[in-house]
Amino acid sequence: MNIEAKELCKIYGKGENRVAALNRVSLKIVPGDFISIIGPSGSGKSTLLHLLSGLDRPTSGHLTYDGKDIYSLTDQELSAFRRQRIGFIFQQFNLLPVLTARENIIMPLLLDRKQPDDAYVEQLSQMLGIQDRITHLPHELSGGQQQRVAIARALAAKPDVIFADEPTGNLDSRSGGEVMEMLKAVREQMGKTLVIITHDNRIAAMADRQLSIVDGTLTEVAARGKTTICWR
Repeated sequence: MNIEAKELCKIYGKGENRVAALNRVSLKIVPGDFISIIGPSGSGKSTLLHLLSGLDRPTSGHLTYDGKDIYSLTDQELSAFRRQRIGFIFQQFNLLPVLTARENIIMPLLLDRKQPDDAYVEQLSQMLGIQDRITHLPHELSGGQQQRVAIARALAAKPDVIFADEPTGNLDSRSGGEVMEMLKAVREQMGKTLVIITHDNRIAAMADRQLSIVDGTLTEVAARGKTTICWR
């Protein structure tokens, strides 16, 4: 799925309180891309991720998925599009505490009234190393295990693209490294497009395309092959 952002702007407030969170950002994402977007707190990277993934609407500009402007969709249509075509991974995991790991994984499918593919759920749990924790509640899992469940949930509907918002932000260095290696493996083995925002230079360096955002302005700083990172 080809994604193209054109002149995206996001402005909050008016008059003296006016803040330009994004300043005319343009970006093309092609199938199989692994992109990192790095920037300090308040730089606009989370705002950009929310716009690219359809979680928020811009003040101006356009975003097309395979040539269709998704901002032209109604809120209901856009919500369905996100559930079916886009996977999300968040820093806070966002697992429902009363549901088991498996129930959290299949939740996006149930929202679309689809029957889960048991073989595929098993494949995901094995790939992510959580097959023996699948019946556990979130509070019975470590942070790294919870994030693996969140990754499986993001993949449950077989989306075209995965957006990850500081996916290792709540993890220690070792667990964060394991999660990133799993995301790389998912991207390579399943052919997914992966876009990650981070403030960690080590994570940014793992991507094939590295972008930097400062004061709402996006710049591509590197495009390279695979990089090996040592985690401690």
